[in-house]
Amino acid sequence: MILKSLGLTHFKNHPESSFQFGERINCILGKNGKGKTNLLDAIYYLSFTKSSLGTQDKLAISHEQRAFTLFGQYSDLTIALQFERGKVKTLKIDKQTPERLSDVIGKVPLVIVLPDDTSMIREGSEERRKFFDGALSQFDGQYLSDLLTYNKILKQRNSLLKTDDRSGPNLQLLDTYDDQLIPLAKKISSKRAEMREVFLPFLLENYSDLHEGGEAPTLNFKSHVDEQFAEKFRQSRQKDLIIQRTLLGCHRDDFEFVLDGELIKKFGSQGQQKTFIIALKLALYDFLTDKLDKKPLLLLDDIFDKLDDSRIALLVSLLKDSNRFQQIFITDARKDRSKELFEDEKEVNFIYI
Repeated sequence: MILKSLGLTHFKNHPESSFQFGERINCILGKNGKGKTNLLDAIYYLSFTKSSLGTQDKLAISHEQRAFTLFGQYSDLTIALQFERGKVKTLKIDKQTPERLSDVIGKVPLVIVLPDDTSMIREGSEERRKFFDGALSQFDGQYLSDLLTYNKILKQRNSLLKTDDRSGPNLQLLDTYDDQLIPLAKKISSKRAEMREVFLPFLLENYSDLHEGGEAPTLNFKSHVDEQFAEKFRQSRQKDLIIQRTLLGCHRDDFEFVLDGELIKKFGSQGQQKTFIIALKLALYDFLTDKLDKKPLLLLDDIFDKLDDSRIALLVSLLKDSNRFQQIFITDARKDRSKELFEDEKEVNFIYI
């Protein structure tokens, strides 16, 4: 999949911009604050209909404007996205409106590496679940549908648990929610456990490519959704009613990141954490390539920041492998560095912002 061109109107600090991209390495160069990250975020929007930075859609509209519009011309299709204040997002794929916004997910597979991705290590389980949920959703439409349904029912159940009237929550309605949540939780957790087994070899290979030492990463999948889950879930209802939220379910699953038998969250250095995250994202690229039989777009934002020279050299040598990687977008505030790193590449496109 190749992104040939991108048009942005009133998107963040791009009042009206258009870009043409090369089929291999695209280096987006410019000083900080000029819109390099925003350009990558626009590309991400077209694959997932939301910001890679977790910000609200209204914050992506240029100051004092009513709406933003994005248009991507790909090798196989076109995608147009618009968001106007006070209205719902609109999406068109090849000029046709899909039934749901989520229908676009998987059309243009994409992997992005951001400077703050190490928060996936430092923060709670939600960030790690999001990563693996995003991976599964790009090739498994049923998983995405189950996840969206689970989250919707979970929100309704938690709202019901917070009922303030004297009679308390409607227990019959609670039964209805429980009957739907239990099988969905089992399906979702099962898929996540399978994902861990299939994904781990990709992680091991990519970490060894980026690190010359003998460190060994692994993933531990933690879940209380087991064979006795239905019974435990129903037994937990009284606690749920007291605390007013759902205590058990696949929304509590976690993936532990481990290096040499220790949680990297507790013992990993800044360099080790950065290397782990890059290896995790490149493993996702290889995983999706294997599952989809087509190469995702690879977006790398300030990827060289906080990496020592040896790790940068190893990473660049990987990215130059055209048999493995297809279209890549790299941002860098130090234009001389990127020009030096890729000066011997024939298929490199330098874009100055």
